Amino acid sequence: MILNSMPTLLVTSNSTSILNAISATLDRLDEAPFWRQKTLPYCEAILSVLIPLREQKLLFDPEGKAHETLTPALFLRWCDLMSLKTLAFTIAKSNSMGKLVRIKITSETYQPIDLEILGKYLSSYTINLIDETLDFPIRNYNLHIGISDLIRKILNGNITNV
Repeated sequence: MILNSMPTLLVTSNSTSILNAISATLDRLDEAPFWRQKTLPYCEAILSVLIPLREQKLLFDPEGKAHETLTPALFLRWCDLMSLKTLAFTIAKSNSMGKLVRIKITSETYQPIDLEILGKYLSSYTINLIDETLDFPIRNYNLHIGISDLIRKILNGNITNV
């Protein structure tokens, strides 16, 4: 068993390894099973877009500013449900245009990113994926604040890479 910090995992590992590390940490935390059931799919949805962006060297924050590496702080920025919804629409538009749009990065090498995992996740919380201007229930936003707090706890400690 190798002990890696979350910053190292976010920079070097694939989505499966990161999710396994988060799962191992959730097993050790004294949290209700409810939170585990909510946290892993949320992290998977976020990683399904951030890892391909990391591999293309096109990471950015919710304000569209470029980032060189996937850090815990950047990951947490995308844990905001409204930001994640905006990310989905930004990537969808980028995929259809064949280039990264709505952000302060120019790239001639953008490769479309599969939005299936993120789209299914957002849809499961009644987030409209057709009309970006439509809002979603506040209860879903509040739930995700709780999930984000748990993710913050996980990112602040060492994680066992299993």
